[in-house]
Amino acid sequence: MIDHTGIQVSDFGRSKDFYIAALAPLGYGVLRELPDAAGFGAQPPGPNADPHGAFWITAGTPTTPRIHIAFSAASPEQVRAFHAAALSAGGRDNGVPGLRPQYHAKYYAAFILDPDGYNIEAVCHRGQQ
Repeated sequence: MIDHTGIQVSDFGRSKDFYIAALAPLGYGVLRELPDAAGFGAQPPGPNADPHGAFWITAGTPTTPRIHIAFSAASPEQVRAFHAAALSAGGRDNGVPGLRPQYHAKYYAAFILDPDGYNIEAVCHRGQQ
């Protein structure tokens, strides 16, 4: 349904490094970089995907209130790897990896606050396996 989306970040270099590290375990990386923006997407992009990225960060003033973005994970292992990588890259824990049955019985996710305070999630809809 959504082709691409993006957020503004206060420190482009710091945020780019954060997202490179946090999204790598999910198979996402930089597909296009401009002086003040970067587009991230699956590596390699799927046949119907925007070849420049589905998620963009752009230098600017972060939105208020901060928004929530959930990235798809193929497995609980990817969710855990995302959480660990994001913490190592300077993110703050906002929900350890685990089941979230309030959403549905197999909703396995982890939440991180990025350098600007955006609530970033990795989610797998297949349970703990």
